[in-house]
Amino acid sequence: MTTTHIDGVSVTTQASVYFDGKCVSHTLTLADGSKKTVGVVLPAALTFGTGAPEVMECVGGGCEYKLAGSEQWLACGPGESFSIAGNSSFDIRVAQAFHYICHYG
Repeated sequence: MTTTHIDGVSVTTQASVYFDGKCVSHTLTLADGSKKTVGVVLPAALTFGTGAPEVMECVGGGCEYKLAGSEQWLACGPGESFSIAGNSSFDIRVAQAFHYICHYG
């Protein structure tokens, strides 16, 4: 299932911009205090590090990803997601814009 709408949030209006503009996101704070980011990764091959565990939900476009310690590239498209352990990393390859929601914790 693809998330299309998130109710009851506050939005940080200043974007977080990474990798020379190849990834741009905004932080959402939910009523319970938990946080998510909503963003886009533009065509690139990048490596992201994690602090907390994350679930990357694809809401548009697609990507290929490889988790730390793995040699296997996997595809993720709209309505799909992948999980990354805390204090880890993942590689991502994007050919078309990858629109995502990052769920923390």
